Amino acid sequence: MIGLLNRAAFNLRLLTLFLPLWSFVVTGALWWHWAVLSNVDPHPYFALLVFTTIAWSVASENYGLCTTAYILTSGGKVYAAFLATLMTVFADLVFMFFYRGIDFSQSFVTANVLVLLFSTLNLRMLLRTALNGKFLSKSGGIRVLLIGADEFAERVAQCLAAREFKGVEIVGFVQLPGQESVVSGPVYSMDEVGQVVARNQLDDVVLALPAPRLRELPQIRETLRHIGVPVRVVLDLGDQTPSSDRLFNVNGVWMVDVCHTPAESVMYMILKRGFDLAFSAVALLLLAPVMALIAVIIKSTSPGPVLFAQERVGFKGNVFRMYKFRTMHLSSEAESNTKWTCRDDSRRTRFGVFLRRTSLDEIPQFLNVLKGDMSVVGPRPERPYFVQKFAVEVPHYGARHYLKVGITGWAQVNGWRGDTSIEKRIEHDLYYLQNWSLLFDLRIVLRTVLHTFTARHAY
Repeated sequence: MIGLLNRAAFNLRLLTLFLPLWSFVVTGALWWHWAVLSNVDPHPYFALLVFTTIAWSVASENYGLCTTAYILTSGGKVYAAFLATLMTVFADLVFMFFYRGIDFSQSFVTANVLVLLFSTLNLRMLLRTALNGKFLSKSGGIRVLLIGADEFAERVAQCLAAREFKGVEIVGFVQLPGQESVVSGPVYSMDEVGQVVARNQLDDVVLALPAPRLRELPQIRETLRHIGVPVRVVLDLGDQTPSSDRLFNVNGVWMVDVCHTPAESVMYMILKRGFDLAFSAVALLLLAPVMALIAVIIKSTSPGPVLFAQERVGFKGNVFRMYKFRTMHLSSEAESNTKWTCRDDSRRTRFGVFLRRTSLDEIPQFLNVLKGDMSVVGPRPERPYFVQKFAVEVPHYGARHYLKVGITGWAQVNGWRGDTSIEKRIEHDLYYLQNWSLLFDLRIVLRTVLHTFTARHAY
């Protein structure tokens, strides 16, 4: 099983990396055939090809176009190919911007992008056909014996044999001691495993053990040690979905990644931080006159400091001091740390009402972004008092700290800010966690700008 999937992944990765070259060749052949580029110097296009290949390799890795899951599973794959192509186009535009002395053909670049996208989708279709069609029919597919005969084993069998990838054949099940058989198929005992392997030319033996029976793994593995067939173990993680299929070794300790967090990916660390630094620097530069005017009005209309700093909980549960323009009269720290702002709150200053309604009080948080405490986009940071409270009351609340907190977020642009449902806010934060991309961040920023002055629950 692993051998076939590894070969498929290798072929996919190799073919995917050659797609920019293929698209350039196809587009170039058509353009020269139609004499569109007959008088054009081709050398700059070779430089563009090299840059496109590098950008495409990064984009295809980021959006999972080089994984077997991209071939075997359906749903969202056209979207992933489109995003990878869009990311490559953006990189090409940056390249052409810095080489404005070279007049690249816009029609050639556009046609090349379309050929690249079309070729990517067709490559996936061809590989899916090869894995699910005649290729596996002639080879007999992957023949698997499942160790286990309970409900968990039955679910594993259905997932292996009844989904998009049709290359797995379940030849039977092995009933463990004290286990009630509920499977649909031949059932054997542990003593018969050797004979079953010899008769059926098995490719894999898969241990489908529910979590309570994993303690039996060493004994079962010892029993299967001499069968001469690769043995795999199914991980029963309940409702936890692994963020990757990687096992990794730290000082001899094997671990599997079971929590979905893009914060550990290179793309998140580089693209996210790069965007945060650039956007925050530009925002502070452009808004400097506005900030100066706000500071003067705050100082002249109510006693107290211009900025308000408050402890908030951020990435990985770390506490930091978040900055805002002061919008309330001075009060005790205990009150400000534990009391929720509500409609017609008497603590607000007259100018503070305007600042909170327009979200202009959030501008100093770009300083937190530059410091690295926050991101432009992410779950909104909460006070330690409420974090401890909601962590007990709201399921999965702590998962929002897998990412950097943000000035704006998916929950906020959908109206879940201020004194609104915490459950709905967490639901949107988790959706953002599971679907993060730089384009998603840009979409949220755009919606934030469009809805800033019409936002509800901003008081």
